[in-house]
Amino acid sequence: RLEEAKQMLALMVSKDCLPNVTTYSSLINGFCKCKRVKGGLEIFREMSQRGLVGDTVTYTTLIQGFFQAGDCESAQGVFEQMVSCGVPPDIWTYSILLDGLCKNGKLENALVIFHDMQKSEMELNIVSYNIMIEGMCKAGKV
Repeated sequence: RLEEAKQMLALMVSKDCLPNVTTYSSLINGFCKCKRVKGGLEIFREMSQRGLVGDTVTYTTLIQGFFQAGDCESAQGVFEQMVSCGVPPDIWTYSILLDGLCKNGKLENALVIFHDMQKSEMELNIVSYNIMIEGMCKAGKV
């Protein structure tokens, strides 16, 4: 059904019904959930070429998609792009980032981000702490 959704997007554009960030984010999410994160990235690029800037949901969806595909480097790259574009990560973005790093054996990277979160005005929640505790246990650090 993803290809049909892409065709619907093209139809929208052809009828001068311009898609917005929510439209694109929904399609990106569909691709990522079907483990086709590269397709999601293509949609993201198309959105950018149309002059739209992704929001927190858009970037977080891509980050999660790359982690689920086992591509930590791309996930971190999307996060860095998000920050450099001035799109503010929220607690869920950080939770997905921490979880992805811990599950992919990058505990030290996760700890750096966790400490940065503590220094910032980001309010940590139980999910953040649980992710880090689980990550440290799996790495034999507890």
